[in-house]
Amino acid sequence: MKRFIAGVCVLALLTGPISAQENSKGQTKAVDARETSAASGGNESTRLPVRRVVLYKNGVGYFEHLGRVRGSQDVHVDFTSAQLNDVLKSLTVLDLSGGRITGVDYNSEAPLARRLATLRLALGEKPTVAEFLGALRGARVEIRSGAGAAVAGKLLSVERKTRMGTAGSVEMEQISLISDAGEVRNVDLNTSTSVRIVDRDLNTEVGKYLGLVASAREQDVRRMTISTTGNGERNLYVSYISEVPIWKTTYRIVLPSKEGKKPLLQGWAIVDNTVGEDWNDVELSLVAGAPHSFIQQLSEPYYGRRPVVPLPESVQLSPQTHSATLSGGNGYLTGSVTDPSGAAVGNANVVVKDRNGTIIAQAATDSAGEYTVSSLPAGSYRAEISANGFKTNAYTSVNVGAGENSLDSEMQVGTVSETVEVSAEPSVLSTSSASVGYGNGVGSGSSGGTGGGTFRGLAGKMAVANRASIQGLPLNGSNLMAFAKLAPGAPAPATSSAIDEARELDSAAASGQGLGDLFEYKLKDRVTLKKNQSALVPIVQTDVEAEKVSLWSGTSGSGRPLRAIWMKNTSALTLDGGSFNVLESEVFAGEGLTDPIKPGEKRLLSYATDLGLLVEAKQAASPQHVTKVKMHKGTMTQVSEEQQRTTYTVRNQDATPRVLVIEHPARTGWTFLKNSKQPEEQAPGTSRFRMEVAPNATAMLPVEEVHPLFTTYQISDLTDDQIVYFSKQGSVTADMADALKKISAQKAVVTKLEQEMEDRQKDIDRIVDDQGRLRENMKALRGSAEEKALLLRYTKQLDDQETQLASLRKKITDTEAQRDAANEKLETTIDDLNLEATL
Repeated sequence: MKRFIAGVCVLALLTGPISAQENSKGQTKAVDARETSAASGGNESTRLPVRRVVLYKNGVGYFEHLGRVRGSQDVHVDFTSAQLNDVLKSLTVLDLSGGRITGVDYNSEAPLARRLATLRLALGEKPTVAEFLGALRGARVEIRSGAGAAVAGKLLSVERKTRMGTAGSVEMEQISLISDAGEVRNVDLNTSTSVRIVDRDLNTEVGKYLGLVASAREQDVRRMTISTTGNGERNLYVSYISEVPIWKTTYRIVLPSKEGKKPLLQGWAIVDNTVGEDWNDVELSLVAGAPHSFIQQLSEPYYGRRPVVPLPESVQLSPQTHSATLSGGNGYLTGSVTDPSGAAVGNANVVVKDRNGTIIAQAATDSAGEYTVSSLPAGSYRAEISANGFKTNAYTSVNVGAGENSLDSEMQVGTVSETVEVSAEPSVLSTSSASVGYGNGVGSGSSGGTGGGTFRGLAGKMAVANRASIQGLPLNGSNLMAFAKLAPGAPAPATSSAIDEARELDSAAASGQGLGDLFEYKLKDRVTLKKNQSALVPIVQTDVEAEKVSLWSGTSGSGRPLRAIWMKNTSALTLDGGSFNVLESEVFAGEGLTDPIKPGEKRLLSYATDLGLLVEAKQAASPQHVTKVKMHKGTMTQVSEEQQRTTYTVRNQDATPRVLVIEHPARTGWTFLKNSKQPEEQAPGTSRFRMEVAPNATAMLPVEEVHPLFTTYQISDLTDDQIVYFSKQGSVTADMADALKKISAQKAVVTKLEQEMEDRQKDIDRIVDDQGRLRENMKALRGSAEEKALLLRYTKQLDDQETQLASLRKKITDTEAQRDAANEKLETTIDDLNLEATL
């Protein structure tokens, strides 16, 4: 049921009927989607059925049809306008029996006015009778009015005339034409007048006009015509994508009534068929994942503005040369692994080694036995393919070139320890064709040359008698036709290998990459679902590991936890997200929602309220205290702890024991104390604790958390009061306190010296100010005997002050040197301090 998607495939959805045309007596006749039977002369036909459907979670679906055509038939595909855009992006059409696809066309979605402009009739969307006849000027017509004889000729004009009557003036339209004899005839246009267009070509043009006008009423209908050519009956393959309803997932979890048994998980998918066509006996796959898909208006004609470039006076064209390849691209190795009966061998291990035996890459086969080893530089390798119960196949000289390289392997029954040496040289698949190419890989032309690949994987799907005639055949058009004739009238086998080989033949090879998050549910049985109906299809049926618990997250507000299942996905399937129901004791117990669950992942699934438990949570914070101190590079860092204790009190009011899972909020920067209870598991934004509560009992769960706080101080800025505070609080050790006191004492020495320098500088400033006063007084003396004595005293005083200034400046210089020495000692002491302690 499980298969991983190995690459992005072409996705499609067909919502309209498919019809075919057959030629009969030179005319083409449209019929519904059918194949023509040669035995009945082309009268009996069947529908081109849907054979495979793949639905994705992003609302797109991939559809494959396979049927038979005969000769040069046309196949019509009708879509709505919305679906046509997806089809144009993804349509793939392959003639599997040697025929060719000659073209694909569809009716335009251009505005009606633009389409009408392409006709020879100059008519708008809503013309009057007079405007319509006016557009026919010059055409040969035949006009009959009442019971009179018909008048034939070429239409000249249609004019409005005014006539006087007994009741006044009357306006009417008058038709003028020129007869074959050159006579101008006038005929009034009224209710009894009929006009017949004699010109056959003009009648055809009028039919086109009416068809375009009619199509305006069917804007949502688009018809695509696929033209084919070939001989006899052939298999025709068509695939495409389009929008579909998103498929839904729902699960049933059946809890066992007896101990020792595992719960049963049953999964269903809800599928809606709204494509307007029945699905009869189709292969249905459901992909859990959302590959990127988008809508592009490819069906609408797009016109761009082009610049007008004048022609040059002379045009010189010269040959050009182009550089050779500098280095080839990487290659990849693909193939299929089968047993002697041709059945696929899944989970086989493929290992690629270089010449020295070093493993370069490895891969495993899927359920269809297919594998892909990508990103291999061009060169020669050794490949080993092993599987449980089979001998190991060892291939030497495996030459890998750029692009795809094929290496198939048929395993022999034995043990892995037995090795079969094989010499193999896989070839790069290539095609050669001269054709008219289309953007979706559909081409018109002939294919020639011999491809380097073979019909890999086909032998395992055909009868043993046919296998010998298929293996080793070159991959070309003639051998494809030969293969198609091996099973005439049975197109089903061509849906797997022949389609893959025809894709490689008809279009350029492309490498596929694994879509890691996608998971495919492939139903074992075919599905029949009528159009506009829905169905439940089974996708999962497996035992899982699960424990019935109660879940408390504090979001309900009522104190009541939730009933839940702690389930582990022990299957190999990825469980898609969706709803689930829980059945306990053979009755409904509740339901809920789940996100996708990967294999091996454990998940809580809540489905009901637990009325037997009551939970209360209380919080209490502890005072902060320093736990660690570090002194280094002139800084002191103190690490404090902020602690919080949350106590969960649980009362079990039921007569049975309960297992309670408490979801405690996870906060950034907070951790749990080492000696406290640790969580059972961590989830985004929450920590889950597990506790057991006895019947009719009360239990408590303390959850202790701690949050570190960092405080940094500059040691040189610490004061004596701070040092005393740290010592009293115990936030520093005794050694640290002594070191800080020594630093504080040295700081005091530096401070004292700086104070002395400051005091002496103040004395100097005072003396300088006093000298200024004396000099001002000396200027005021007149030269008398008394003034001369005063002048001598001032002069002696100034001389004494100069001596004091010299002494003070010397003391400042000496003190500054002492200050610098003390400061250097302080800095060295701080830098050399490197202490760390846990308190």
